Amino acid sequence: MQEFIVDDKTAKKYTRRSWIAFIVFFLMIGAAFAGWKWLVNQPLDGGIRGGIQQPLRNVLSANEKIFSGVFSKSKLVKEYPKSAAAKNVRVNGDVGLDEDFFDASSWKLQIVRSKGDTLFLTLDDIKKLPKIDVIYNFKCIEGWSQVTWWSGVRFVDVMQHYGLTNEAQMKYVGMITPDEEYYVGIDMPSALHPQTILCYEMNGKPLPMNQGYPLRLIIPVKYGVKHIKRVGTISFENEKPKDYWAERGYDYYTGH
Repeated sequence: MQEFIVDDKTAKKYTRRSWIAFIVFFLMIGAAFAGWKWLVNQPLDGGIRGGIQQPLRNVLSANEKIFSGVFSKSKLVKEYPKSAAAKNVRVNGDVGLDEDFFDASSWKLQIVRSKGDTLFLTLDDIKKLPKIDVIYNFKCIEGWSQVTWWSGVRFVDVMQHYGLTNEAQMKYVGMITPDEEYYVGIDMPSALHPQTILCYEMNGKPLPMNQGYPLRLIIPVKYGVKHIKRVGTISFENEKPKDYWAERGYDYYTGH
C-alpha cells in the first residue's frame, strides 16, 4: 500500500487556505450581524402594531410590482371535481366573526359607490345573480392547503349588474366585517378575476358561522388572509385601503 506523504510546501498551502476560509467565515458572520443590527434599528412603516422595518416593506412592495405586472385575468387557478373537496373544512382565523351575529335577515351588504352614496343588498338580492361553484386548493399563509368547494356569485358580475363601472376603474377594493374588526385591501385586477366570488355556500350548504355566514370572499389568486369572512361593507379607492395583516407586517399583495 502506497503511503501518502504531504511535503512542507503542500502543508503550508492547505494551512494558508484553512486560515483564509476561517477569516472569510468570521467576516461573513460579522457582516450578517452588522446587517441585522442595522435592519432592526430602521424605522417601522406604521400600522396598529408598528408594521415592519421600512427596508423589508420596500422589498415586499417591489415583489408586489413584479407579481401584479405579470398578473392575467385569463390565467385560472386549477379547479377540481366536487368529489375531491374536503368534507371537514379548516378555518383560517376568526377575527371579525362577532359571536352576537346570528340573524341574517338583518344583515345587508353595503357597497359604497365612488360618488358617496351606498347600495344596500340583501342575501336574496345577491342570490338572484348567476351562481357558480369554485372548487380549488385553498392555501393558507400558515403553510397548509386544502381542496374546498365554494359557491356564490362572481364579484365582477355584481359590479356589472349594479352599474359599478366607474368603481371598476379604481385601483383597489376595501372590505370590512360588520363589527369592523377585520378588513382587507385587494388590488382591482384580482378582485375582478373570474374565479373571485362573493360566497354564500360551502359544500352545497349555507356557510357555517365560523366560515363567514352569511357572505364571505373567496379569491383563489390570494392566500387565505385575504378571504375575508362575513363581508359587511365594500368600498373602492385609488390608494391602498387599510389591511389587517399588512398593518401587522405581512405582505399587502399576498398573491400566489
